[in-house]
Amino acid sequence: MRSLPSGDTAFKVGAALLASSVVLIVFLAGYVLVSGSTLVLSKFGTYFFTGIEWNSAEGHEIYGALPYLLGTLATSGIAIVVGVPISLGIAIFLSEMSPRRLRIPVSNLVELLAAVPSVIYGLWGFFVFRYFLADYIETPLSAYLGWLPGLGGSPVGVDVLSAGLILSIMIIPTVSSVSREVISAVPNSIREGAYSIGATRWEVTRHWVLNYARSGLFGAVILGLGRAVGETIAVSMVIGNAVGPLALPTSLLKQSQTMSSYIVNIFFDATPGTYEFSAILGVGLFLLVLALVINVLARLMVTRLLKVKGGAVE
Repeated sequence: MRSLPSGDTAFKVGAALLASSVVLIVFLAGYVLVSGSTLVLSKFGTYFFTGIEWNSAEGHEIYGALPYLLGTLATSGIAIVVGVPISLGIAIFLSEMSPRRLRIPVSNLVELLAAVPSVIYGLWGFFVFRYFLADYIETPLSAYLGWLPGLGGSPVGVDVLSAGLILSIMIIPTVSSVSREVISAVPNSIREGAYSIGATRWEVTRHWVLNYARSGLFGAVILGLGRAVGETIAVSMVIGNAVGPLALPTSLLKQSQTMSSYIVNIFFDATPGTYEFSAILGVGLFLLVLALVINVLARLMVTRLLKVKGGAVE
């Protein structure tokens, strides 16, 4: 058996070491979070995940992270409900309907939005978007539909709805880019077969193309959900940063808090070795597990469809 040249062997070993570094980083992060959160988890047990009180006063410590978990789920849910239809519309237009001369520049523009730092979205949301949201959307909602559950409160533009809509804007580049690639990978024979029986362009897209690409589209949505769950800076600037029971997202027009925004807001005020510091790491551990599960699920779904060989999907 012929041995590999020394250059190839060095490249192979170097690439393997670099790839292994990702696993090592995740393992070390998990180890720090698990070891650091043991103190609070051993004292409060399941209450840490189901309780709503959060008090760091010495002698009266109690830590329940449920409001922050619900805040994360509420803002992420709004981001998916609003951002995914827009993203799919962009993907369908670019892959199925746009003129060729517009396809590349518009695609590049959409992908460039993913490179905008999250703090920019947060600043724009706090100084511009929240006033528009409070005056033209939240005030009418509160005035005419405030009797409905989840729409009561005093609109100020710094609340669950504002954070969710900012997140929906932030996930659009990710979801639309992956969705466009998935739709473009659908074999042309699928389209040609549908056109041959008299289907219109919309019918071909709806019944054949989207149906064929549904697994990959689901993966794109999950990738967007992963970003929404882990987003920190932009959310902390527009969600209001309530604490304890006040952070329960009982209304879209109410101030709340997500797991990531709460961590960044109090981390530097906590003293290492205390229950408060351990509780922060416990929230971080829960967030890490949630983000990993979402992203692994998304990768499996996308890989299932995108087994591309010679430009066709197997």
